[in-house]
Amino acid sequence: MIRNKTTGKLINIKIVAASTFFERFKGLMLKRDIDFALLFYNLNDSRIHTHFMRFEIDVYFLDKDKIIFEKATLKPWKFYKPKKKASYILETKKGKLKLKIGEKLDFI
Repeated sequence: MIRNKTTGKLINIKIVAASTFFERFKGLMLKRDIDFALLFYNLNDSRIHTHFMRFEIDVYFLDKDKIIFEKATLKPWKFYKPKKKASYILETKKGKLKLKIGEKLDFI
């Protein structure tokens, strides 16, 4: 579940953590559909790719305080590098979450 600390709203979505190299590497590859959000942390690098994905995703880049500083919507087979290094990256199916830059989140 996600708590939007800026708006005070709870977002009822399952969070799947990806903290190891293999979990981050695999990400959402080969998934046909998802009903969860994938949270990357313990990052060495903020670059992402959508190779072997079957649907568009929204990607939220968060700083160490869990504030969204950048959002990207990506089609399959793309690379993306945010303007600065992220401490957390949240990936969801396109349009699933309606989060905005500047909002502070907490993961429950």
